[in-house]
Amino acid sequence: MAVSRRVRALSAALAVAGVVGMSGCGHAPTQQPSGDGGQPSTPTPGFEMPVEKPNLLMVTVDDLATVDMDYLPSVRKLVGESGVTFTDAVAPTPICVPARASLLSGQYAHNHGAHTIHGPEGGYPSFDDSETVATSLQDAGYTTVFTGKYLNEYGEDGTDRDIPPGWDEWRATVDPSTYNYLGAKFNVNGRLVKPKGYSTTVITQQAQAALQDARKKSGAEAKPWFQWVNYVAPHIGGPTEKGDPKQRFPGTKGAIGVPVPDQQDRDAYADKPIPQQPNLFPEGRKQFPKGSPSRKNPSQVEKDAYELSYQRRIESARSLDRNIASLLGGLKKSGELARTLVVFTSDNGFSNGYHNFNGKLWYYEESLRIPVLMSGPGVPKGRKVATTLTNPDIATTLLAAAGADDPHEPDGVDILPWLRAPDQTRVVPIEAWPTSDGTSRLWSGVRVGRWTYVELTTGGVELYDRTTDPYEMKNLADDPGHAETVSQLADLTEKYRDCAGDDCPKGMYAADRPLDLEGL
Repeated sequence: MAVSRRVRALSAALAVAGVVGMSGCGHAPTQQPSGDGGQPSTPTPGFEMPVEKPNLLMVTVDDLATVDMDYLPSVRKLVGESGVTFTDAVAPTPICVPARASLLSGQYAHNHGAHTIHGPEGGYPSFDDSETVATSLQDAGYTTVFTGKYLNEYGEDGTDRDIPPGWDEWRATVDPSTYNYLGAKFNVNGRLVKPKGYSTTVITQQAQAALQDARKKSGAEAKPWFQWVNYVAPHIGGPTEKGDPKQRFPGTKGAIGVPVPDQQDRDAYADKPIPQQPNLFPEGRKQFPKGSPSRKNPSQVEKDAYELSYQRRIESARSLDRNIASLLGGLKKSGELARTLVVFTSDNGFSNGYHNFNGKLWYYEESLRIPVLMSGPGVPKGRKVATTLTNPDIATTLLAAAGADDPHEPDGVDILPWLRAPDQTRVVPIEAWPTSDGTSRLWSGVRVGRWTYVELTTGGVELYDRTTDPYEMKNLADDPGHAETVSQLADLTEKYRDCAGDDCPKGMYAADRPLDLEGL
């Protein structure tokens, strides 16, 4: 049964000594100091959302890496500089369906059950969307609006006219047309349409029309609204053009595809190389265990394809930047932006050749890390927050802002009380399943503080100290000097691998204090 977030917040307030009376959004909680040995920190209660029920806008893009944010200057200005930029946000299962299902449920993938993108326990059929953020917000008095890509395989096998519970306005692309940048079909409230135009622009137009229709339906009530706008770019797609890679490469499971930029942006970055980092096409492959993508040895043809893919990705980001700016500009013009909590993010990161692979799914920073920007009522302006944020936390935070019940016991935390607190360290369980079969994990582990630790089903173990080795090139798992750290992180992995709700790690630990891993 869902627990009222307001009741939970009140209980927490009564449990903590030294309550400070506060008013307005300009006074977020301060942090109570943590004890020695890395004891959990507690923010002093008192965060108040200045708007009782703010509008909520979540804008997501597909496969955008943190390094790609350089090519979204308008988004960084309009959301990041006007609010908060999270510098350590992660997708615990870094691939499409599990990440989006976490945004809908507030749960890790092992709890919401949509483990991967296809096959058993994967794709749209694997996710129970009878109780989601949308249904909870609808119950809390919100008008709910969805536009763009939903979950992979939505629209296939007779589901093209499905409208999941909880949505008042529904304009979702239907598979497999979702990835046709020039010809996607939409389910518009149960009616199939095929708008003309480039995918990113069409999704923006559909989003604006859907919100306008929602306003008309609410009439004089002027109900608050929640809108999720889910762009396809910069995911790979079609139609391919001359020069795009289409062939199959030895040792790969399929063609190396590329995104499709808007025609006005094509070749804008034709000479832009993949940003150089020490982990770009590493040669010391045997230092990584079997099962790690770092052991791959891409050919020069593949490397060239990765580079073209990178160029097309950042070219397609240009249209994202224009369209999201248009979306926010429309809200500003209508006077609604000031009372709208905006969250911008990507479902997962993406690697263009880093650690020898092209894609997502793996536990390296390029894949795990996601951009998250937040602005609006109650959010400080121009602040960078290094406290780790996950996509389950985003769902939990949106519900908290609305004073809505959780659809499930949340695995994530409400980040709002921590926006002005000193930066914190957290334990985050991470995991993934093969893309075509979600019945058994591909790898699992934890990401905590400076450490990333994973166990592969092949038996391999990887440990990285991201403070001294930010590009994760030196696997410390077999280093005798780190045996105790390996043991403690293995225990944390075992402890949280199948955690649920309150049994998942919720503690925040002051980042400037030593962590006792055994105490986590």
